[in-house]
Amino acid sequence: MTSDLPRLSLVPGIHRATHRIGLWLDAAQPPLGVTQGEAHLLAHLFEAGPSSVAELHQAFAHKRSSLTTYLDRLEEAGHILRLPHPQDRRSFLVSLTAKGSALSRRVQQRLLQLEASALRGLGRGEVSALHAALTALLAASERLPVVSSPRRRGPK
Repeated sequence: MTSDLPRLSLVPGIHRATHRIGLWLDAAQPPLGVTQGEAHLLAHLFEAGPSSVAELHQAFAHKRSSLTTYLDRLEEAGHILRLPHPQDRRSFLVSLTAKGSALSRRVQQRLLQLEASALRGLGRGEVSALHAALTALLAASERLPVVSSPRRRGPK
């Protein structure tokens, strides 16, 4: 379908890259045994350390229900602990267990391998430009109002 609108330049590549990152994680041997969203949460906890649920929400902008589902599955599998936050009784602090630390290290190594391969051959300026473009896209998306879409319902 042709349109008088300009073509997108960044978003399609980001969509494809995001999907391919999930496939890259899924292809790990032995399998990681977690979804892409769970793997990214584990990688974040590996780098950031214990985090509040609010900090995880801020980092990923998941729907609260999706984030809760990811955390429930990770906790049930013994990868994380959710304990009352020591500074905020209304929140939880999420931390890795020993089992979760081992898995988050595998996730981190897998993502580092992919990133190193992707950035090989790029100059420092190109990597800086890529960071700047991603930062600008993220900032623009945070400035725009988000309108919740109605829940999708199955056929009647």
